[in-house]
Amino acid sequence: MTIIRLSDTTDPRLKAYTSLTNHQLRNSLDPARGVAIVESQIAIRVALAQGVEPLSLLLDERRVQTMGDVLDELPDDVPVFVLPPDEAQRLTGYRVTRGALCAVRRPGLPTTESLLDEAQRVVVLEGITDTSNVGAVFRNAAALGADAVVVAPSCADPLSRRAIRVSMGNVFLVRWAYAETPWPYCLLDELRWRGFARVALALDKNASGLRGLRDQVGERVALFFGAEGDGLSEEVIGACDRTAIIPMANGVDSLNVAASTAVAMWELFGE
Repeated sequence: MTIIRLSDTTDPRLKAYTSLTNHQLRNSLDPARGVAIVESQIAIRVALAQGVEPLSLLLDERRVQTMGDVLDELPDDVPVFVLPPDEAQRLTGYRVTRGALCAVRRPGLPTTESLLDEAQRVVVLEGITDTSNVGAVFRNAAALGADAVVVAPSCADPLSRRAIRVSMGNVFLVRWAYAETPWPYCLLDELRWRGFARVALALDKNASGLRGLRDQVGERVALFFGAEGDGLSEEVIGACDRTAIIPMANGVDSLNVAASTAVAMWELFGE
């Protein structure tokens, strides 16, 4: 680990933090695997604890001491860039990151087949383009007992900057994979072949309430969630074994998708 103190954010070595979009980070710096930016001390600690490869750190001068345990464990060739507090705050948004960012190598992902080999309780996301919602789902999955998450091609990138931050780094803790195409048929067939009960969470007139569903579906369950507004596609709803709904009170139509995943996982995955 080498500490490099910089006077401002114009240094070209900070390019990954200052000027590259998530798309560029993912594809341009290393077309094979790409780079992700992890924000906040908590998320950085989770990522590194899961064996994610650090490329560099960027710290507010005031965070050098509080991140000392992390710095002590870094490989010798990982640079730690340190900025004065005013420059760091202008770049990072101190209230969000608490003055700590880390560029990491995007970890390789398993195939859906290998992911499902060891999974019992799976969350499947379709069409969720809000990165905050994607990150929140991963945090829920880690906290509430999901073994794996499968992400449809239409979803936002779980390793985008905001999704990582909102997940508190749990996108590196929960095993996940992108669904293979053609979507959704490959995944639905794979789940059926493996004996998963496929449950679509949707506002459907034929949907049953979640309560009591756990005794009916068995141990291997895949819960499908769609985006707010559009919800799950007709193809997914039609192919799932059953449709479930979270009963609402006071005329409320539905919950935010992140809240819905939390309620459903608590009901069906909890010990």
